Parts: sequence; structure tokens; C-alpha cells
Amino acid sequence: MQFQFRSFIGPRSALAACGLAFAVLTGCATPASTDTTAAAAVNVPVPPVAARKPYEVASVNGNRSDPYYWLRDDTRQSKEVLDYLNAENAYRDAVLAPVAPLQKKIFEELTARVPQDDATVPVYEHGYWYYERFEPGQEHPVYARRKGRRDAVEQVLLDGNAMALGHPFFQIGYTEGSPNGKLLAYAEDLIGRRQYTLKVKNLETGEFLKDTVADIEPGFVWAGDNKTILYIEKDPVTLLSVRVRRHRLGTDAKQDEIVYEEKDHSYFMGLSRSKSEKYLFISLHSTLQSEWLYADTNDAKLRFKPVVPREPNLLYEADHFGDEFIIRTNWQAPNFRIVRAPVARSGDKRAWRDVVAGRDNAFIQSFAIYKDFLGINERVDGLLKLRVHPWRSGVSSAKDFVLETTEPTYTMALVDTPGLTGENGAQRLRYVYSSLTTPRTTFDYDLKADKNEELKREKIPGTFDSANYTSEFLQVAARDGTKIPVSVVYRKGTKRDGSAPLFQYGYGSYGNSADPFFRASWLSLLDRGFVVAIAHIRGGQELGRAWYEDGKLLKKKNTFTDFIDVTEYLTANQYAARDKVFAYGRSAGGLLMGAIANIAPQDYRGIITEVPFVDVVTTMLDESIPLTTNEFDEWGNPKQKAYYDYIRSYSPYDNVQAQNYPALFVATGLWDSQVQYFEPAKWVAKLRAMKTDKNPLVFSIDMMAGHGGKPGRFQRYEDTALQYAFMFGQLGITE
Repeated sequence: MQFQFRSFIGPRSALAACGLAFAVLTGCATPASTDTTAAAAVNVPVPPVAARKPYEVASVNGNRSDPYYWLRDDTRQSKEVLDYLNAENAYRDAVLAPVAPLQKKIFEELTARVPQDDATVPVYEHGYWYYERFEPGQEHPVYARRKGRRDAVEQVLLDGNAMALGHPFFQIGYTEGSPNGKLLAYAEDLIGRRQYTLKVKNLETGEFLKDTVADIEPGFVWAGDNKTILYIEKDPVTLLSVRVRRHRLGTDAKQDEIVYEEKDHSYFMGLSRSKSEKYLFISLHSTLQSEWLYADTNDAKLRFKPVVPREPNLLYEADHFGDEFIIRTNWQAPNFRIVRAPVARSGDKRAWRDVVAGRDNAFIQSFAIYKDFLGINERVDGLLKLRVHPWRSGVSSAKDFVLETTEPTYTMALVDTPGLTGENGAQRLRYVYSSLTTPRTTFDYDLKADKNEELKREKIPGTFDSANYTSEFLQVAARDGTKIPVSVVYRKGTKRDGSAPLFQYGYGSYGNSADPFFRASWLSLLDRGFVVAIAHIRGGQELGRAWYEDGKLLKKKNTFTDFIDVTEYLTANQYAARDKVFAYGRSAGGLLMGAIANIAPQDYRGIITEVPFVDVVTTMLDESIPLTTNEFDEWGNPKQKAYYDYIRSYSPYDNVQAQNYPALFVATGLWDSQVQYFEPAKWVAKLRAMKTDKNPLVFSIDMMAGHGGKPGRFQRYEDTALQYAFMFGQLGITE
């Protein structure tokens, strides 16, 4: 496809009409604006210039010169690097100073939609109702429970706000109570690098035990003795989860015994407990293979053995019910099936019996076991739906059925409540329903009564009314004829005449689907006349496993061209103005943003990306970088020439050109463990040196956060407000 470049900005002589306050932000600048003296004369900020230093990135397929490699500092202590990053933040502040009042207003607008006193729906387990709640004005949750009844006296387990005092970054990543309910283990992160510390609290005395274990994954499980915790140890360099150890309370963590060690570093690891609570699981999964190991919860020796031994291209997950394992697997079913097998013969496929057969038109994503039925999340026609499969007598139907809705695009997500006993054990299925116009709503579906009970609807303080907005679900033809699902939302009354600004979101990697759920922050766009679209591009699994396979490895470019084709369709069909299109993606979605910036810069007024994965070749050549070895089956191993050449042909950093780019807002966190800060830092430096336009390029580095950004429920909107102010500045929106 050929593209004709279209200028986003008016004549450079239009500075007076543009207004000095928005000169830098909108790209309205004089030809001399890059000259330091001239820039100072009109008070235009000058961006920092990163030094170029010779460095060769070695590869069996040929070395590459990387003059900005020096920006990588694994210690995060280099004065030269920190000075450069701080200079970028200072430039960000200077460029965005004209819209600082608007940013403040947007932040107040966003946080005003956050309920001051909110709480999760209580979950019943081991005689207690567990929940999290927020107190007015506070950033972190309070973890609490009530014994026996929902109206019993509250017991505070952890007060996140008190625990966060004095810490620039604080996050509780996971909590789990002991089987007898007397102890609580939790994972705490004080940096943002997802290197958690395990701690334990005595819930009877309120005492915090001396037991601590550093550098762990946030998930862990208690053994049946109420004294032993299994946890996953992280490699301090690669941050890979490589070993399961057991810690016995009261002992030195240095002496913790290795329960399992994974030698293949393409695997991720997890720990869980079966729904029946009879077994503990170690889950091992890579892109193309998985294996689950199980041990009796009360086995003092915790002897683990495989549910099904690993084999090439076999993916599965398991849970336990009665004397059987219930297994979701891709064996002879590319879109997965659910089978049941006796525990003693689970590895023998001849003993497998279908519970739900595989289908070409439905991708089975997950399941939850209840006494009388299975709850099944499946993807059909691009949307996440909920199927109920009764398997006992006495229920309202003997056949599978799907819960219905009337909205064109939505998400219906299964909530797997703990245990097979209590109020949710037999006849009630919990799920969360949401759409682009409907806030997240938690329901219990009663099978006997065939009736939904609404437990909680997300509160949106203010004047929000779903009736003021409308959504559509489109099918857009990609350049190869493939139909791409697109979810669209806008405020009623927004003109469909090609004049509206567009905010288009995409991800398209790892088989992760971009579900159309309600985002209160998008109201700040919709109420200003934006159309918002989610492009369900290849690389996710919205349309099944093949949808994922067509967007990875040597087909990765489909992800990028799908997104561009959706943009062109929406503008051609007058959903939005061609010169008012903004794109957003984060992490692997940032790879998407970097690619479209190189391929089709003329299609976008601005691109906003957070923690973007943009230096694919260099990262995938370095196995000391977190996630590299886990992801060869996603991107390919560049040590192999076919993958090296293909990755290099789209890697955003390697394909920056001397061309005009749209306005760019790039954000990262210094302590990011998933996409290292130096990837976007190098990309920005190269863009500054090579791009030929006057459009703003803003680089924002959070010096106290990691991949997920700020942890507080209000704090997190500071970044959103900054990005929206940048975007509105491009359009001249001042209110």
C-alpha cells in the first residue's frame, strides 16, 4: 500500500495565529526553533540531545552499531544516564507548561469519577467473608474480613495506607490466608520492579512475624499444615521464575529447601491450589507447551508429579473435582476442549472423556468448577462470552447455554470464587459484565431460578449516564481481506461527518485479547467529542488460536497493518477526521505504536505509548534481560537468520528514518522489569536525531515506578491526565 504524506500542522509562519502558549505543543514553530538562540528568543524549550558513543551489538548474523547503547545502566545509578533522563523530564515539563492548568483540570475530572469509599464484593472462604475497601482520599486498599456473617464485626488484616507511609513506591501484590485462617501471607514491593518480599502476619495477635523472603514472585500457596509456604524464587538478574522453595515458619529463609527447579528457561512458573483444596499445583507454561505438577496438600514431603507429562505443542491447565482432574487442553483441539480424567490415569489420554468438545468457531479460554456445573469463558465472534455447562441433575437445564446480552460489544468475565462450599458452591455462578457504555457489574447467576442477582455496579460519581453513549461492533476488511473486529464508542450527538477526533487503542500480542470493558477515564475523551475505538487485531485471541498464530513470529507484521487498516477505514467512513487521529498502546502494544510510527506516520496526528517494547533485536539477542528466553516462541530467536532478518525489518528502533513523524508522547518507568527503561530512552534519542518534523516529542520517565506505573488509585491518573493534556494541546482544546 502506498501512502502520501499529509502535513498535520499549518504554515510555519502561522505562529501568531497558533498562539505562543501552544507553539511547541501543537508544532506551530518558526523555522529557526531548533536553533538555541532563536528558540530562547521566543521561549521555546530545547530538547536534550543524547551523546552518540560507538558500540557494536554482536550477532552471528552480523554486528549492528548502536550509538545510544550507553543509556543502558542496569544499576540505575549512573550519573550520566540519570542526568540525561532528568533532562528529558525537565523538557517534558517545559513543553507541557502551557497545558498545565488543563492537565490539573483533567486530573481532577478523572479522580472525581473514583468513588471515595469503595469495596470489592465479599468472597466467602473458610468461614470468613473477605474483601478489600478504600477509605476517602486514600490511595491503597484496606484488606479486611468478617467472621460468619457479612454484617459481623470487621477485622482489618492489612492497612495498605499505613504500610505505604514513608515509601515512594508501595504495592501489595498478593495475599493468602492460611487454611485455618490464623495467618496471612502477603507479597510486598517497595521499588516497582516486581521483586516481591514475602511477609506473614498473625491474625490472632496482630503481630508481624520475623519471617521474610526476598526476591519472589507474588503468587504463593500454603501447605495443609498451616506452617509451610511454597513460593517461587526469582533470579536476581533475569528475574525469571526458576525454582519453587518451601519456607517453614520460624526458620531461616536461607535454608529453604528447593521443591522444584525448572531447567528450561522458556517457561514461566505459577503456584495454585485446586478448587477442592486437596492438591497444590506447580504450573509451568511457555508459548507452545505447558505442564502441571500436583502434590497432596497434606503430604509432608510434598512429592509433586505431572498431571500430564510435557510434550511438544501440548498446552493444558488442570483443576480437581471428586476423583478426577478437569483439564482444558489443545490436544486434538486447536481452540481447546475440556476433558475429565481419573487422577490416577490423567496422563493417559485414552482415559480422557470430553466435557466440552473443541469447536472451530469458539475459543475456550478458561473454566471454573462448581458442584453442579462448569462455568466456561469462551471467545465467539471476537467477544468474551459465558457458557454454563450443567453436569448434575436438578438444575434448570440439561444442556449448555450461553448467558445473553443485548449490547453489540461487551465483556462477560467469569469470576472463579474459592472452594466448593459456602453460598456460591452449588448453584450460583459469579461473573463480571461490562461494556464500553456499561460500568463493571458483578452478578451471581442462580441456575435453579434462572435469574441474575446484581451484587455490585461500579459507581461513577458525577453526572454519568450510560444512555448518553452508544457503541458499535464493526468488521473491517484488512488489506489481505481478513475481517478485523472493531469496538467503537462515542457520545450520542457526536457528528458522523468526519470531523471528530479519534482515539484508537490496540495491543495484539501473546494471545492477549483487548476486551471492550468500561473505562471511566475515556469519558474525558467522549465528552469532548472523541470517538474511541479498540482494534481487535491479529496477535490476540479474539477469534481463536489462529488469530494469535497469524500475528506472531514471521506473521507479526499483520498486527501492525491491521491497526493501520482499521484507522483508514474509520476515517474513510467518517467516524473521525483524518488529521485528528491519535493512537495508544503500551508494553507490547508500544511495539505496535513504534511500528505504525515508522510505517504510516501520515495517518496519525499523535501517538501515545507507555513502557514500549521498541528495541526488539537487541533485547532478544541478550538472554540476561528479563523475559528474553521466555519469548523466543513469540517473536523468534534472532540468533536464527530468518528471525533476525524479519525482526530487524520491523523493530521500531532499527527502522527510525529521516522522515516526518506525528507528535509523540513516550512514557516509561525507571524500574520497569518487563520492558527496560533504556529501550524507549534509546528510541527517543534516535528519533530526536533523525526525524525531520517540528512536531513535539515528549519523553516522560517515572523515576519511582516500574511497568505498571504509579500504584495508588488516584496517583495512577496523573499519567493519564498528562497524556490527555498533551493530546488536547495538539487539537487546541483548552477546556
